[in-house]
Amino acid sequence: MSNVPWLTVLCVLPLVGAAITAVLPDSAAWRAKQVALGTTLLTLLVGVVAATQYRIGGAQFQLVEQHSWIPAFGTSWALGVDGMSLTLILMSLVLAPVCILAAWHEVPVGGRREQNYFALLLVLITCIVGVFAATDVFLFYVFFEALLFPVYFLVGSYGGPDRRRAALKFLIFGFVGGLVMLAALIGLFAQSTGGPTAMLVTNLTGLQMGETAERLMFLGFFFAFAVKAPMWPVHTWLPDTAQQATPATATLLVGILDKVGTFGMLRFCLPLFPDASRWAAPVIIVLALISVFYGAFLAIASKDIMRLIACTSISHFGFIVLGIFAFTTTAANGSALYMINHGFTTAALFLVAAMLIRRRGSQLIPDFGGWQRVTPVLAGVFLFAGLAGLALPGMGSFVSEFLVLVGTFQRHPVAGGIAALAIILAALYILLMYQRMMTGPKPELATPVRDLTAREKWVVAPLIVALLGLGFYPKPALDVINPAMTTVLQQVGVTDPPPIAGIGVDTAKESAK
Repeated sequence: MSNVPWLTVLCVLPLVGAAITAVLPDSAAWRAKQVALGTTLLTLLVGVVAATQYRIGGAQFQLVEQHSWIPAFGTSWALGVDGMSLTLILMSLVLAPVCILAAWHEVPVGGRREQNYFALLLVLITCIVGVFAATDVFLFYVFFEALLFPVYFLVGSYGGPDRRRAALKFLIFGFVGGLVMLAALIGLFAQSTGGPTAMLVTNLTGLQMGETAERLMFLGFFFAFAVKAPMWPVHTWLPDTAQQATPATATLLVGILDKVGTFGMLRFCLPLFPDASRWAAPVIIVLALISVFYGAFLAIASKDIMRLIACTSISHFGFIVLGIFAFTTTAANGSALYMINHGFTTAALFLVAAMLIRRRGSQLIPDFGGWQRVTPVLAGVFLFAGLAGLALPGMGSFVSEFLVLVGTFQRHPVAGGIAALAIILAALYILLMYQRMMTGPKPELATPVRDLTAREKWVVAPLIVALLGLGFYPKPALDVINPAMTTVLQQVGVTDPPPIAGIGVDTAKESAK
């Protein structure tokens, strides 16, 4: 099975499903969702089988494929995974059927809307797998830009009343970031040694370049990734897009696509531009702290549920970026694990909130109140998702956030201490939202409202299992992630600072001598 091109198969399967879905006749439009669900389940199965071929502690990139593509530009169809990209791909493949199942009744029947909607979702899955698996920088850029188009049409054609403006804003931000990255990419090729495989990550790592050139290219890549992440002050597209998108699209956008930004920082910014990464780290840490608090304050002030959840992600991504540029193994592992946990947490919040919105007919928090008396099981699941969002011990998000804070405190105690204060704000925006929506007298409703349905239980069950599993036993995930993070920090040229307690003991011994 070692000769099977697993990653190419994972890219092609959703694309084939999208083609089948798109050509379904109008009379069989109802089969579009079934084909999409079957395709994502098959892709998940293949992804799990491929993951069994991965060997922890083996080569940096495994399941490697490489075929010549544009030799003149030194680029090739090159795919491979390390521990970080493997876990992100598996998370994406788990969320894909969950989102398809959640979107079962999102699209009104009529014309070819169902076929087009589910076909676009499948195309998006192909781009997601490709962007995490690409080991050629130009191939990564192609997938990075391709992600924009299915999201643009999913938001612009199927979103809320202000969908066109939100979709256009998303596209403009994405294109600007992509163009800046393209300029840096051309500069990187000019600095390379040339040849048909010049743009492979492994060939560009350790490349000698001038200080100014390295810093400019780093800034080009980092800007594009900061927009995608999103970080303050280039975050403003996210709340609008998530508010107007359908729940499944918002989940894929915030739960998976935004990870491309932080993934790119770890995959490209740090290894390719180590000196520039260390040079820019102090400023980036400040920006990350601003994102942590600014996102939290935006969430507290939000009255729209979907917008509030999107704003919490700005805060969470601040934590992830903080862990990346703290340059410690603990913080880097925490950031990589945070990306996984945030995906499942955001999916739970968005999808359960959508179930409540569908029953109430409104996204506004003031329109709820006393809802736990109407749908107690659904309210309980919403509380569970909220507690995961505020990183309650026992949830996966607690482990990753704790690792980021501890790792940051090792090298930057002031930044770590400041970031820890945001935990209070997280409790505020989650618990206040729950209090306003769920507590109080039972509302008077014109028609009876059902509690959690069988289909909805299948939607939330995998998310609950993932969050509890990663919360109580994160070791398997960390074992896979740790070698990749160790390699990245070695490429940057940094080592973990000695333990503070150890310094005190050693100093005392020297003084005694």
